[in-house]
Amino acid sequence: MMRLLELFVFAAVFNYISAATEVCTNSLLPGAKGDQGETGEEGDQGRLGKNGPSGPSGVPGEEGLKGGAGQAGKMGPIGDKGDRGDAGLEGPDGLKGKPGTTCDCGRYRKVVGQLDVNVGKLRNAVKFVKKVLLGLKETEERYYLLVKEPKRFREASVNCKLRGGSLAMPKTSNINGLMADYISKAGLTGVYIGVQAQSVDTNGTGSYLYTDSSPLQGFAAWSQEVVLNSTVSPTTNSSCVELLSTGMWAHVECEATMFFICEFTKKSRRGGGGGRGGRGNLQGSVAS
Repeated sequence: MMRLLELFVFAAVFNYISAATEVCTNSLLPGAKGDQGETGEEGDQGRLGKNGPSGPSGVPGEEGLKGGAGQAGKMGPIGDKGDRGDAGLEGPDGLKGKPGTTCDCGRYRKVVGQLDVNVGKLRNAVKFVKKVLLGLKETEERYYLLVKEPKRFREASVNCKLRGGSLAMPKTSNINGLMADYISKAGLTGVYIGVQAQSVDTNGTGSYLYTDSSPLQGFAAWSQEVVLNSTVSPTTNSSCVELLSTGMWAHVECEATMFFICEFTKKSRRGGGGGRGGRGNLQGSVAS
């Protein structure tokens, strides 16, 4: 009995499921095609696509107009030398010149040659007089003469002026060295030079000047002893200066008698009677 009941229930459930499947199947089937709708509005422009492949070359266009001249470029390298051109036409003859005079060229050449020989001998004689007889020292601008006559400072200064010069003034280290060597080779220890005290005050001090009234600027060769003892200021007892053979300067009394050095500018000694007189005095001093 129970068995029959189960079969009956199973049959009922099966029929119910079959009926439900048919209903669902019928509802999912598409309907008939409807009528065509109206055309919609035009949409917005879309994004550009990728560039396509290049097309074939077009037909060449017509030739354009000639452009204006551009700016001049830089100069190029110099080219090779060209071939020589043809000779020009011969020009007309010039005017006839004046007749010349007969010249004894051989005679004049002989005279000129003898003059050259005489000039050379004269130059050698002048050098001999300056360097051997007179014992002069010289630079490009001046002569220097060591006078071996003991005199006071003022007398020595006057003596140099009478010769056409002045007491030597060593204003540079080179001139000072030349004069010191001059003194040393003469076997002397010191001589007067053209440096003197300008003035001496009540304290017994003052300043030094060259004999041409120019101050001591840029060069002075005071000895170490003078620097340590007197700070290079003149006193009433030693207002003149001597140049030592070592090249140093030292104080000396102006009343002391000493040898001295005169200097002469080369331009003034090439002058007239004063220069000739000066040379005569120079020779006389050496002879004495």
